[in-house]
Amino acid sequence: MKKKSIFNQISATKLLLCCVFILFVFYPFFQMVINIDFEDFKRVVSSASFIPATINSLKVAATTTVISVFIGLILAFCMQRTRIKGKDIFSVLLILPMLIPSISHGMGLIVMFGTNGFITKLLELNSTIYGFSGIIVGSVLYSYPVAFLMFNDVLKYQDSSPYEAAVILGIPKIRRTTAITLSYLKRPLISAIFTVFTMVVTDYGIPLMIGGKTTTLAVMMYQEVLGQLDFGKGSVIGLLLLIPAVITFLFNTFFKKSAKMGYVTKPFELKKNPLRDVFAYLTCGTILASIIMLIVSFAVVAFTVKYPSDMTFTFDNISKMIKLRGDTYLLNSLIIAVCVAFIGSVVAFITAYLTARIPSKLSQCLHLFSITSLAIPGLVLGLSYSLTFSGSFIYGTLAILILANLMHFFASPYQMMYNSLLKMNENLENVGQTLGVSRFRIIIDVVVPQCKYTLFEMFYYFFVNSMMTISAVSFLANMNTKPISLMIGQFEAQMLYECAAVISLIILIANVMAKIIVTYVTRIATKKTKNTH
Repeated sequence: MKKKSIFNQISATKLLLCCVFILFVFYPFFQMVINIDFEDFKRVVSSASFIPATINSLKVAATTTVISVFIGLILAFCMQRTRIKGKDIFSVLLILPMLIPSISHGMGLIVMFGTNGFITKLLELNSTIYGFSGIIVGSVLYSYPVAFLMFNDVLKYQDSSPYEAAVILGIPKIRRTTAITLSYLKRPLISAIFTVFTMVVTDYGIPLMIGGKTTTLAVMMYQEVLGQLDFGKGSVIGLLLLIPAVITFLFNTFFKKSAKMGYVTKPFELKKNPLRDVFAYLTCGTILASIIMLIVSFAVVAFTVKYPSDMTFTFDNISKMIKLRGDTYLLNSLIIAVCVAFIGSVVAFITAYLTARIPSKLSQCLHLFSITSLAIPGLVLGLSYSLTFSGSFIYGTLAILILANLMHFFASPYQMMYNSLLKMNENLENVGQTLGVSRFRIIIDVVVPQCKYTLFEMFYYFFVNSMMTISAVSFLANMNTKPISLMIGQFEAQMLYECAAVISLIILIANVMAKIIVTYVTRIATKKTKNTH
């Protein structure tokens, strides 16, 4: 009877979680779809800006994807296949662009290369960065860290045995590269291409800030909904933006099932090669210089009286930002980020445990539901929430922003934990049951300690993305619940670049501080584990 009761409780929990995803992911999306009619399609397709915006979106996304994936792959090789020093520092600094909103990248480029930009004036450039080229540069800075992390993780766990066998067999180096390296990277490469393409085509921050007359579909959707309150046209464009995200989702879902998990049997022994290492230093140094230049531009503008006419040092911009309720919006962001991080980590852990450690048909359904949010861009999710929950008791509160961010960012942390739990001994719970140890004690005493590093990573992922997102929340926030990231676009529109720079620095500092705290807690947990053993 006791076993049956526990089984019923587990099944009920799975069913409850399935209902949560149905209610807060599928149902809002369904509401957005049924809000569309033929007239909306006709108005969108027949509008003068639709075709140019579509072409611009595809051109920007395709060009950025090629550049970002190439940079990410080269940087990953520099980290994993060279003997350069300071790899840990490089690895942290190279992903700093991930810690600020995409709209900040556009603003930073304006400060450096705009009409009155530092570098524009210094080099007396005749052209500016507004338009297609600006969107490309900003989008590359925004998206290459994702490609870098994907390739870096793959190369870190590659087995060197096939290469050694190929050397013994006398296979030429070029042939080894094409037959082994490219074959090994084929699936991660395709996954990175889809992921970066989707990120860029659904982002409105960079093209809105620096695009000038070059309009993209994401910007068009943003302007239709927030500018003209035309939810019908916004829904149609949102449905179009869903296409690349769905393709990415389907690829990652079905190809992962057939992909075999690889484990390192023999790590690479890197030989001395000064030319290779010099190239790695130059590559990493060049990318790092562009990142530092972007951050320095924020710092300089944040503490000037009036950019670019009066560059006198001042702290007044901080007080000006506070007077415009910046402190309130920062508190909103911190509340949202912390709540999403705590709730998301707990729910993602429970969901992953139920799907990975207690398999069933219902578990398969729950797993599919859990990763579905990957196929819905933030803009689309935000619009669907606006249409569904408008007039409800949670609309216009921090609760709906927490809920939207939770659903938007749930899939990746869930997959982190799901993969970690799959690697554990599958007989762990059965052994515990034989010894009379309850499943709950097994989870608390064995599973959680073994997964604590993944839990910390999940917490940080939720926190950082919630602090800097501008997509889903842009349709849901009001003057009282606005996150601080949305103030960047507001200040830029009012030509208050100094306050926008302050906001960008605050978000960067908050995310860096969160990383330091998570790292510190991780080290303490590691020491406790060592002392226990």
